[in-house]
Amino acid sequence: MLPFEKIDKSWTLFLDRDGVINEEKYMDYVYHYLEFKFLDGVLKALKKLRPCFGRIVVVTNQRGVEKKLMTEEALTDLHQQMMRDIEENGCKIDALFYCTSLDDHHPDRKPQTGMAKLAKKRFPEIEFGKSIMIGNTVSDMMFGKNAGMYTVFVQTTNPDLPLPHPAVDLMVRDLPAFADRLSCF
Repeated sequence: MLPFEKIDKSWTLFLDRDGVINEEKYMDYVYHYLEFKFLDGVLKALKKLRPCFGRIVVVTNQRGVEKKLMTEEALTDLHQQMMRDIEENGCKIDALFYCTSLDDHHPDRKPQTGMAKLAKKRFPEIEFGKSIMIGNTVSDMMFGKNAGMYTVFVQTTNPDLPLPHPAVDLMVRDLPAFADRLSCF
């Protein structure tokens, strides 16, 4: 169970991208920013969540690059435009890490913890025991658990995940529903 009453600026929020921040394309990738669409209420939710957490970090698997379906430059451009739009709406993402590897065992590919370790290297104050991973796949949840984080599963793309599930601490409809559960703002 998440200790909602203990969440403060010493905590870190980790977010998956596709299916949490933006609409996920079914069995495909978001190739460029023209295809990128924020999920309903996400920009407001991020603005509400910002005062609750010391850091907000996005961690995303992006195999489309290694599959040669898109360039790393296109992915970087998409992320820069996404971050700009988030900032223009009154929030800030502190860092974004991505893994393009096709190898399921690559140390940076979720559910492995490489991207969490990269975040900790950049921000040494991050404590994984005071971190929450929000995602829409079991892989996201396993990433959080493997790193020692609390996990929140959003039902945006997989609404029928059976509970209880050993990797899920809390299930909510979407990111705005999670933001509504916090009382730190």
